[in-house]
Amino acid sequence: MSTRDDFLSGVRVSLPIMLGIIPFGMVTGVAAVEVGIPAIHAIAMSVIVFAGASQLAATELIGRDAPIAVIVLTVLVVNLRMMMYSASIAPYFERESARWKAALAYPLTDQAYAVSLLKFRNDEHTSRRWYYLGVALSLWTVWQLSTVAGILLGASIPAGWHLEFAVPLVFLAVLVPAVTDRPTLVAAIVGGITAIAANGLPFDLGLVVGALFGIGAGLLTEEVA
Repeated sequence: MSTRDDFLSGVRVSLPIMLGIIPFGMVTGVAAVEVGIPAIHAIAMSVIVFAGASQLAATELIGRDAPIAVIVLTVLVVNLRMMMYSASIAPYFERESARWKAALAYPLTDQAYAVSLLKFRNDEHTSRRWYYLGVALSLWTVWQLSTVAGILLGASIPAGWHLEFAVPLVFLAVLVPAVTDRPTLVAAIVGGITAIAANGLPFDLGLVVGALFGIGAGLLTEEVA
């Protein structure tokens, strides 16, 4: 396959994921409007931060007039999982230049990571850079458009739609095919249960704690096996 084919393959794989990205982006845009963030600032935050969970956390804190330091710290904590994602996927891009690695890091998301890692593990002949960009840039574009739509529509979106509910469903659809062995299954179960149990922790730390416990359980299972 050519690099163009690999890029388009990434785009096609991202299409079902967009079903969850669109409502999530709209909810994020609506939330920004509701707390009084100017439209241009909300759009800029979406482009610069490009992280739904941390954008919602920051928006909520802005609405509460929280100090800037608290907002920045919260965003950093919520995005800690990206460090784990980066460490996990980095070996597949070891031949890329430092400039390309920096560019590839920007559009990294939960979904782009999960889909790309699954592909890289099962297909050594794929142009990893272009497949990843096909997934990541498609999701980036849809996220930005969805956020703008939420900002423009604002409160006209009925609260009864519960658009945010589509997000975990789509992520589960991405996660399930990646569970191909016992260590991965154990990691997913332990991580999920721990994240739910730790859901009450501040700054969305439950997600980070769940990820750490899941990784530990997966590694332990692999060693025992």
